[in-house]
Amino acid sequence: MGVIAKQSIRGTIVTYLGIAVGIVTTFFVLTRFLTTEEIGLARVLIDAATLFVGLAQLGTGSSIIRFYPYFNDKSSDHGFFFWAMVVPFAGFLLFALVFWLCRVPLGAWFGDKSPLFIEYYYFVLPIAFFLLYQTIFESTCNVLMHIVVPRAVRELVIRVGLLVIYLLYAFRILSLDGLVIGLCLNYAVAALINLCYFFSLKGNDSSFSLQKISLKPDLSYLREHTDLVRRYLIYTGFMLISALTTVLAPTLSSFFVTAKMGLDSTGIFAIATYMAVMVSVPVRSVAAIASPQLARAIKDKNRLECSFLIRQVTRNMLLIGGFILLAIWLNIDLIFHILPNGATFAQAKYVVLILGVSQLIMATFTICFTALNYSRYYAFSLLFAVVLTLSALLLNNYLVPRFGMEGAAMSNLVSYGLYYLLVIIAIVPLARIHVTERRWWSVLLLLVTLFVLNGLWQHYLPQLNIWLDSIVRSLVFIGTGAWIAYRAKLSPEINNEITKRLNHQ
Repeated sequence: MGVIAKQSIRGTIVTYLGIAVGIVTTFFVLTRFLTTEEIGLARVLIDAATLFVGLAQLGTGSSIIRFYPYFNDKSSDHGFFFWAMVVPFAGFLLFALVFWLCRVPLGAWFGDKSPLFIEYYYFVLPIAFFLLYQTIFESTCNVLMHIVVPRAVRELVIRVGLLVIYLLYAFRILSLDGLVIGLCLNYAVAALINLCYFFSLKGNDSSFSLQKISLKPDLSYLREHTDLVRRYLIYTGFMLISALTTVLAPTLSSFFVTAKMGLDSTGIFAIATYMAVMVSVPVRSVAAIASPQLARAIKDKNRLECSFLIRQVTRNMLLIGGFILLAIWLNIDLIFHILPNGATFAQAKYVVLILGVSQLIMATFTICFTALNYSRYYAFSLLFAVVLTLSALLLNNYLVPRFGMEGAAMSNLVSYGLYYLLVIIAIVPLARIHVTERRWWSVLLLLVTLFVLNGLWQHYLPQLNIWLDSIVRSLVFIGTGAWIAYRAKLSPEINNEITKRLNHQ
C-alpha cells in the first residue's frame, strides 16, 4: 500500500493512544464522578454540534478531497483553500439562523424528559463553530497526505482536553456552566492547532508550499474553467442535500433516547456507544489516506486500481474490526465488573453488541460509499441517504418507546445495514467496481465461527471466576483466530507487515 500503509499505521497508532486516554476518561472518570444525566448532557451537546457541522460544511468536506486534484497544478492552488475556508463559514451562518428558529419546537420535544439540554441549548453553536473548522483544516491536510498531526489533534488533544475538563468538574473546580464552557474551549484549541499546522507545511513536502495557499479567490482561473466551477457547485449542492439525511441518521438514536427516556438513559447509551465505536477506529486513518488515492483513481478512470483499493480496505477493515468486536464481547462482563458503577451501565450489554455489529458494517463498507460519492453516479447516494434517514427515523420512533436503548441500537443496525446494501448493489454494476473477493468471505466465515463457538462455550461451560473466564476465552478465541488468519493469509498486507517486523528484529 505504500503511502497508505505508512500513514494509516501511524494514524492508527495515534488513534489508539487517544483510545487509551478515552478509556481512562470514559470508564474511570465519567462513570465515577459524573451522574448519568451529566454524561448524557455532554453527549447530546456534542452530538448536536456534530449534526450542525455536517450541515454547515455545505458539502465542503467531500468537495475538498474530490476536487483538489483538479485545482492543484503544483504551482498554485488557484484559490482552492480560500473557498474551502469561506464556504463553511457561510454555511455556519445559515444553519445558525435555522438553529435559532428551531429553539421553540425542540424545546417542546426535549423539554419534558431532558430540560437540562434546553437550558444549555445555545452552547451548541460555539462547539459547532470550532468543530467545523477543526474538521475543515483536517480535511485540507488529508488531501496533502498529512494525516498524523490532525489525527493526533482529533484523537489525543481533544480527549486529553476532555479528561482535564471532566477532572476539574469532578473535583468541583468547575461548575456545570464551567464544564460546558470548557467543552467549547477544548474544540477551539483543536481548531487553532490544525490551522497552525496547515500553514506550517511550507516546503517540507514537494507537493505543497506556503506560497501555494491563496488568501484571496483566483477569479481568473474560475472564469477559465467554468465547467469545473459548475461541476463543483452541483456536487457541493448535492452533498448539502445529502448531508441533511446522512448526517442526521447517526445522531437520531441519541436524540430519541434523550427525548423519550431522558438524559440518564442518554448517559448509559453514550458509554455503550463509546465501547462500540472502538470497532470502527482503524477505518478513520485508512479512509483519511485512502480517499484521496481513490479520488485520483476515479478521476483517471482507473477501475482496476479502484477495485483493488476497495477490496483491500473492505477485507482488512472486516478482519481488524471483527477482531476488535470479538475482544470486546469476550470481555464485556469483565468490563462492566471493573467499571465504576458498572451495575448501572451493565443494562446496556446487548446495546454494545448490536451497535458493535453496526460499527463493523460501517467500517467495512464506508470506502464503498466514498467511491460512489466520487464517481459520476454520486446522485444515487442521495436516494440511499433518504432511505437511511427515513428508516432510522421510523425505526427509532417505533422501537425506542417499546424496547428502549436496545430498540435504538437495533434501529441503527437495520438502517445502516440496508443503506450499505443499497450502496454495494449500486456500485458494482454502475461503476463496475468489485467490492468483495474470496478472502473477504473467508474472513466473514472465520468471525462468525468464533462468535458461535464463544456462545456455545458460555452456554455449556460454567463460569467459575469472571477474570479467569475472560482471560481464557480471549486467549483461546483471539489466539486461534489470529493464527488461522495468518496461516491462511487472509490479509497479505498484515502478513507482510508482520514479516517485516520480524526480519528487522
